[in-house]
Amino acid sequence: MAEPSEPKPAATILLLRDAPEFQVLMVKRHHQIDFASGALVFPGGKIARGDDDEAWAEHVVGWESFDAVQRALRIGAIRESFEEAGILAADNRDGTPFATVCDVDVRASVDRGETPFLDVVRDLGVRLRLDGLSVFARWVTPTMMPKRFDTWFYVMHAPPQQVAAYDGRETVDAEWIAPSEAVRLAADGQRTIIFPTLMNLKLLAEAQSAADCIARAEARDLVTVLPQVEQRDGKPVLVLPPNAGYGDIVEPLTSIAG
Repeated sequence: MAEPSEPKPAATILLLRDAPEFQVLMVKRHHQIDFASGALVFPGGKIARGDDDEAWAEHVVGWESFDAVQRALRIGAIRESFEEAGILAADNRDGTPFATVCDVDVRASVDRGETPFLDVVRDLGVRLRLDGLSVFARWVTPTMMPKRFDTWFYVMHAPPQQVAAYDGRETVDAEWIAPSEAVRLAADGQRTIIFPTLMNLKLLAEAQSAADCIARAEARDLVTVLPQVEQRDGKPVLVLPPNAGYGDIVEPLTSIAG
């Protein structure tokens, strides 16, 4: 049996707001994307070259509060929300929240690797809010999958004066939605939502507001979720760690989308 592939570091950001109700920002993956095509997901992706550049020290808030791994993950999460949803979690140099519409051509250039994200942030004269992100969860792709990711999920208050806009390349829609409503739509077959996203939507839905969600995340012990395949009644199922906060989850392997 071949050795499992090494999971690639990735980061996902759950942008939260309370008006008109407790909602999270989700984007719809393009149908031609090879992973989770057509699915409703949180903005996120693999850590890219440049996310760990030491030069970021002058362009972020909270640099000294995190180690090198967390810095790169948080910068990557913010970059992905910029590319995929047009939301930039940053402050102007005077401390006011960044509120300018993100240029779609610049976003595309960063996504293609043509323009370093650091150059964009430097030219805008802003600082990324690394300290605005709270760890929500950490999921590692099961060992039997050919493509594996070690994904950190972060939650934060969405910048109130920015408007989400899909990029038309990786994402074809951007939608603010109540977590419970997203779960309902998935159950009714009206939305495609992959298993890790669905589990985290259900965890989100336990909160009453963005502040409540963030407080719960910061109080919860982080348990890395590496789903295990077991045989139950002769059928393969995915089993989550019972202490990870998702309850007693036993999911038929045939029902896992993505």
